[in-house]
Amino acid sequence: MISKSLAVQSPHLRVAFFTMLGVAAMAGALNGAMALGSWVAQTTAPAAPAPVVQPKVEAPEPPPPPPAYQFDAPLPGRVVNSPFGLRQMPWEENGRLHEGVDIAAPGGAAVKVAADGVVKAVGVSGSYGRYVEVMHKGGLTTTYAHLKGPAAGVKRGAYLKRGSTVAYVGNSGRSTGSHLHFELRKGDKPLNPTLFLGRTFAEADDLPLKAAGRVSRKVRVATVSRWPDSVVKARAAKGLSSGDGVTITRTKTGRVRAQIPVVVG
Repeated sequence: MISKSLAVQSPHLRVAFFTMLGVAAMAGALNGAMALGSWVAQTTAPAAPAPVVQPKVEAPEPPPPPPAYQFDAPLPGRVVNSPFGLRQMPWEENGRLHEGVDIAAPGGAAVKVAADGVVKAVGVSGSYGRYVEVMHKGGLTTTYAHLKGPAAGVKRGAYLKRGSTVAYVGNSGRSTGSHLHFELRKGDKPLNPTLFLGRTFAEADDLPLKAAGRVSRKVRVATVSRWPDSVVKARAAKGLSSGDGVTITRTKTGRVRAQIPVVVG
């Protein structure tokens, strides 16, 4: 049998019990809410900025290598008036090889070295007059003849850069007027300089050695401004005038042209 006192108190106990459960539930809910808020705050915090990716810069292509050979005209702007090939002078009976080109220019004009090189010789000869010979790579040489004289500092062993002054135009040696005689050779073989001047060649194999070594069988009649004194004296000793057997005409510029039938051999 349940006592009356217990029966009276039981409702109050139940109320107190459920009240405590409510408080505990509320505290748990508050703690859970705080924990959830902390987690949300952590997960929604601004992320660290992504690293900036620099665009890939392509390395510039290296410049092309300089040409192996480069040749300049020894008298820029001047015209070749006596080309490479077989040529007959008015006082000669047959044609012979003109081993270079003649470029007319006033006396004293600066002559430029055609390519980088080292001076091989500076001298005087009966035919070339004053001359300078320059060695270049690949066994090539250039010769500058009928000069007034070499430039300052131009002597055997001197190094010359392409385009620097090597000498000055003159009328020395077996010459019929102020001009430059210019030769280009591979070893001892004369080559046609006009196939080289003003051109560049990437490699030695690009040099037009074969074409430049060809000699046309056509003999060209030379144009001269005067007969060399030695020729005039030699003909006079034989009782001949300088014009025997040759038709001489004078051009508008005052140069003398000898009209000789072209010989094809």
